[in-house]
Amino acid sequence: MSIPRVYLETTMFSFYYEKREDPHYQELKAQTRQVFDMIKAGKFEPYTSTFATDEMENEKDPEKLENMRQLIPEFGIRFLDITPEVDRLATLYIKEEAVTALSETDAAHIAITAVNGLDFIVSLNFGHIARAWTIERVRRVNIRRIIKALAYTNQRRY
Repeated sequence: MSIPRVYLETTMFSFYYEKREDPHYQELKAQTRQVFDMIKAGKFEPYTSTFATDEMENEKDPEKLENMRQLIPEFGIRFLDITPEVDRLATLYIKEEAVTALSETDAAHIAITAVNGLDFIVSLNFGHIARAWTIERVRRVNIRRIIKALAYTNQRRY
């Protein structure tokens, strides 16, 4: 059995150092730290991309930003390449309204996860990524994409 390969979206880095005292945010911080503990224990193989690190740069608190950056080497998080296929799939998610045009980076997070065949994306972005509506629409787009790829491959065999 192989170790699940996971993509860490920007919110995971941010919530690791969450400062808001509201119990809801502190619970999300605790859950985020559990994910990182599982990574440290070798239960997940972690990945991210420059989509996430570029978003990190929006952090206004310089100390928090530096701490977020340090999670990458500390936990051995690997970077995935941004390829033309990632760009095409992210564009397709927006075109098919799985993700809104205003959430271009969120579409890219999902696309890079799908193109690289990772097991799942870990996100606390409940507005655009971790919500049932988006998950279902992305699933439909991905299924159509796989069917088209299989049809093309089968045509080329004969």
